[in-house]
Amino acid sequence: MTRPLCQIEDGRSETLCTLAIDRLDGRAHGLGMPVLWHLALRRYGPAMGELATRFDDGGPIANPFSSRGLAYRAFKLGETWAAQNLAMQHFNRNDLQGYRYWLHRAARAGDEEARMMLKRFETRLPHGAAGDIGRKRPYDRREKLSFI
Repeated sequence: MTRPLCQIEDGRSETLCTLAIDRLDGRAHGLGMPVLWHLALRRYGPAMGELATRFDDGGPIANPFSSRGLAYRAFKLGETWAAQNLAMQHFNRNDLQGYRYWLHRAARAGDEEARMMLKRFETRLPHGAAGDIGRKRPYDRREKLSFI
């Protein structure tokens, strides 16, 4: 399937996205959020994903400028990580049906981590937001601990 020209990732968009993330993380001078919005409006998937992770509330999926709306549109553009992002947003809202639905879509799109999560389908996870909804569990040996 051929992607439309407005969706083709060029080197300039990747450079701008990297610069915007550096600015937001304090590694470069300037404002990064306007650059991310510019790239997201040009339908650049990684910029949409970065914006989706920077919002606190999920918002309705029908709102194209909410966190869930940006992740959904990035998924429609072919970004497989966006479906797993949506799955985790549903889990953090204690919506296990939506969590399973989006894990399944991520696995079908080719996300290997989502496929493994769907195979195990745990209703308790070790991350901090799971504790807010009463679904926290300790880390398991099979999981990689990124902070060690």
